[in-house]
Amino acid sequence: MVCDRTETGKCRLMDREKKTEKNREKYKKQRRKLQKRWVRAKERYEERKDLQTAQAAYSGERIRGWSSLDNTAHIFPVVAGEGMANVFRYSFCMSEVISPIALNKAIRQVLPYFPTFHSRLRRGFFWYYFEENRKPFPRVKEEKDIPCRFFAPNTNNDYLFRVCYYKNKINFEIYHALADGSGAYQFTTEVIYHYLRILHPELKQFGDGIDPSTSLNAEDSYLKYYKNSKKKSYNKQPAYLLEGERLPFHMTGLIHGRMPIDQVKAAAHRYGASINEYLTAAFIYSIYTESMQRQPRKEPVAIAVPVNLRPYYNSDTIRNFFVMVSARFTAVNEQHTFQDVIAAVQQTLKEQMTKENLESIFSYAVGNEKNPMLRAMPQIIKQPVMRMIYNAASRNTTATMSNIGVFRVRQEYAPYIKDFFAFLSRSYGQELKGVTCTFNGVLTITFSSTLKEPAVQRGFFRLMAEEGIEVSIDTNDVYRKEY
Repeated sequence: MVCDRTETGKCRLMDREKKTEKNREKYKKQRRKLQKRWVRAKERYEERKDLQTAQAAYSGERIRGWSSLDNTAHIFPVVAGEGMANVFRYSFCMSEVISPIALNKAIRQVLPYFPTFHSRLRRGFFWYYFEENRKPFPRVKEEKDIPCRFFAPNTNNDYLFRVCYYKNKINFEIYHALADGSGAYQFTTEVIYHYLRILHPELKQFGDGIDPSTSLNAEDSYLKYYKNSKKKSYNKQPAYLLEGERLPFHMTGLIHGRMPIDQVKAAAHRYGASINEYLTAAFIYSIYTESMQRQPRKEPVAIAVPVNLRPYYNSDTIRNFFVMVSARFTAVNEQHTFQDVIAAVQQTLKEQMTKENLESIFSYAVGNEKNPMLRAMPQIIKQPVMRMIYNAASRNTTATMSNIGVFRVRQEYAPYIKDFFAFLSRSYGQELKGVTCTFNGVLTITFSSTLKEPAVQRGFFRLMAEEGIEVSIDTNDVYRKEY
């Protein structure tokens, strides 16, 4: 056989070129890996530097070893799970697309000032407790998961809050054992202030540290203001429970309704009611007309209303300090008017919204916590008992309506924040929850629901429109076809 040298040379040349191309690709991959490692190492160095700077500036109390949960927080780890996340979300809509690098840096700068947020939950022999979390906070990610999901153990680097973003929106999801709405306000606004100063250095002229109005007080106000009380101040009467087909387990329906606060205030004043009484009554009336179909029932519609205790005791703690009261209305016929419901709500709330009654509610709960027999009971026995009591109490509530009030930010930062809203996670027994807040003259109420049919929400906003209030509605994909 005669060998064609020309063809053989071409084959060798092609083999050589293929090897060269493979080597080039190999070197490119190695170079990309080295570049990623260098970038990550640089980020870690900056993270350590930011934390050291913030820790050096912070002279307050830190969680050393362990710290006990406040009285309200004790129940959350006991009942928490995929169907009872006990998480709430604060969302800030900014005027610019979010920079994850700046947001990460802002969280690292603020976190050491808030020892409760810089902790992890541990299970003890008698109680759950907080322990200082020495792990770095996870890097913020673009939002892809369902909102307000359960904080499963050994996830999120054991932190009990998470931060994500989407386009121009920053979301803070906070486990209720850490703080209530007022405490979360202190932390989230500081992160937003630091974030904006990183993006806009000219804002540093108005201050470059923790804002003087921000509270860093992490005291347990329940224990501080506790007075011995044996009075049981909660209602044991079973309430009307919402019925209907439920959404799949992994879905939560959200509806945001935005209304001018001046119009809402004027409508409430026509009935001689406060804004909170007016909106709670509208919620109950919508349940009466849409869910109960105006049919009389023995069980009352009971709306749980959280009450912030800080104004009553001049407290500024960033931990939980609230109690729940109940706005109740019993339908005895098919002819009740909205005015009837408002009168019932005003009467029931007026009876409960006294300092003496509020004090007796949380003092009774703290008294049970201080009971020597309960304290000595191992958690393996204590947990089923607490869960059983919680499940029994949940049957006394139809839904929840929480009013955060007016959300204020410093004037210098206001142009960079377009909108703010909040909502609560899903939970067993309460298929519908509402959260109201006011920002920049607009009142936003967000309903989170596990029911497929948003009949009550539709009835609520229809009532608002009939009252002469301009309403704009936005929903997530779950209810997109309904509105």
